[in-house]
Amino acid sequence: MNRQKLTDAQLLDWLRLTRSENVGPITFRNLINRYGSAKTALEALPELSRRGGLKRSIKICSIERAEAEIETVHALGARHVALNQKGYPKLLHHIDGPPPIITIKGRDDLADKSIFAVVGARNASAVGKKLTTGFVKELCASGLVIASGLASGIDTAAHTAALGTGTIAVVAGGIDRIYPKENANLQQQISEQGLLIAEFPPGTSPRSQHFPRRNRLVSGISLGVLVVEAALRSGSLITARLAAEQGREVFAVPGSPLDPRAGGTNKLLQDGAQMVLRSTDILNVLETFSNPDFIKAQNDFIESGDADLTDHRPTDFNSGLRDQIVDLLSIIPVEVDELIRQSNQSAAAVQTVLIELELAGRLVRHSRQLVSLTTP
Repeated sequence: MNRQKLTDAQLLDWLRLTRSENVGPITFRNLINRYGSAKTALEALPELSRRGGLKRSIKICSIERAEAEIETVHALGARHVALNQKGYPKLLHHIDGPPPIITIKGRDDLADKSIFAVVGARNASAVGKKLTTGFVKELCASGLVIASGLASGIDTAAHTAALGTGTIAVVAGGIDRIYPKENANLQQQISEQGLLIAEFPPGTSPRSQHFPRRNRLVSGISLGVLVVEAALRSGSLITARLAAEQGREVFAVPGSPLDPRAGGTNKLLQDGAQMVLRSTDILNVLETFSNPDFIKAQNDFIESGDADLTDHRPTDFNSGLRDQIVDLLSIIPVEVDELIRQSNQSAAAVQTVLIELELAGRLVRHSRQLVSLTTP
C-alpha cells in the first residue's frame, strides 16, 4: 500500500474536517479531492452548506477542540491514524467510505496482518463459548489475527482465546470508554497485547446508533466473518450483512432449531453463508481468497496541499440544477450513477450538489453508493 505521510498541521486539519458537522467519510473524501487539502475544504464549508439549504452557520470543529482531542489521545497512550498511514488496517482502506481517521492503542503491526472476525450472541451458551475458543485457537495457529467488537459472550470468548497471538477489538465509543464494564480488564489487556480501534473521539459513550458503525469496521478490517450464535434480531447479523456488502466471506455455525440463539446463524446458512463445523472449513475457503476482488476497489485521495491545483471556490450552480437533483431524490435510496444519468449532468456537478445537501443535513448516504433525502 502506498502510505501517505501527513504533517502535524495536515493531521490537525483532517481531524477538524472529519469532526465538523455533517461531514461523513464519503463527503470528506470528495471534499479533499475537490479542494486539494482539508485546510481549503474547511474554508469552503460555510458557503457549501448555505447553498445546500442550511439556514444557520455550520458547526466547524475549532483548532482548540482538535488540539485538545490530540492531547487527550496522547495522554491515553493512543494515537490518531489517518487513512493509508501505518496502523490503519489495510483492508479497511477498501470499504465504501472508510473513516478518514481512527484512534488506535496497542500493537499497530497487527493492522497489516491477515484479520478474521468472530462475532456472536451476548448471552452465549457454554457450548457456543467452547466452540468459539476452539475455532479461534486453531485460526490463530494458522497465522490469523482475530477481530471482534468486545461485547459480552462470543466476542469476549474470541478475544480471550486470541490474546496470546494477537486480537483486535473495535469499540463502539471512545477508546477510553469501557463497555461492557465487566470487560474492563480484557480491554486493558488488549490495549497492551493486541490492538484497540475507535472511530469516535475519546469521551464518547457507546450508544445504540454507534454499534452498526462499529460492526462496519469489524467486518471492514477482516477477510471474513464467523457468526457462532445469533438470534434472528442480533447485531451480529448486521455485521454479517455488512461483510457481504463489503465483499467479505460470511461463515456461520449451525445450531438446533429449538435454540433461539441459532435462529440467526441458521438463517445465514439458508441465505448462502459458508457452514462451519471445524476450523478447516474456514481456512480452506480463505486459501482461495488470497487476492479478493474488493482489494481492487480503491479509495485513494491525496492531501496535496497545493492551492493551485484547481479553483477552490464552491461552484455556484444555478438553483435549477439543485432543484432538479432534489426532485430526483426521495427518502428511498437511489444510486448516485442513476442521478447522474437521469439529470443528464456531469458527475462532478451532481457530486457537488450532493455534498452541499449533506452538509446542510438534507442528505443521507447509504452503502453501495446509494443516497436519499433525510426523513422529514
